[in-house]
Amino acid sequence: MIKLTVNGQPRDVEVAGDTPLLWVLRDSLGLTGTKYGCGMSLCGACTVHVDGAPTRSCITPVESVAGKAITTIEGLSPDRSHPVQKAWMEIDVPQCGYCQSGQIMSAVALLKQNPKPSDADIDAAMSGNICRCGTYPRIRKAIHKAAAGASSQTGTEAG
Repeated sequence: MIKLTVNGQPRDVEVAGDTPLLWVLRDSLGLTGTKYGCGMSLCGACTVHVDGAPTRSCITPVESVAGKAITTIEGLSPDRSHPVQKAWMEIDVPQCGYCQSGQIMSAVALLKQNPKPSDADIDAAMSGNICRCGTYPRIRKAIHKAAAGASSQTGTEAG
């Protein structure tokens, strides 16, 4: 039994310790907002926060995050009211939407670390997240909008 804290809630899972966190979140806990993209930590679709840091859940063994605070896209806010989520909707960022939970989780981590990022800061922080639809200009615009509108709130998250 592995004890986790996911989105502020204690959770016990009975899985092998080397099971990737992504599969525990999706298959064991039913949190399907975190997506499988490549399985090799190259695309960013599986990004979650572990103790506030963006983490690729597809390659993270679940035993390595026992006792740490894990936040998924579902844990940012109960009603999509997190400043980054609001900016994403106002700018209409998603096209197909598949990569967006990972994009949002990376953007939240960026703004927590750097509340007023430049374009270069955004490009550097988001470079590990791939959007096959090419919504990068809208992603950058939404990050700037979230930073301008609620930089003091962007670090808040469950857990």
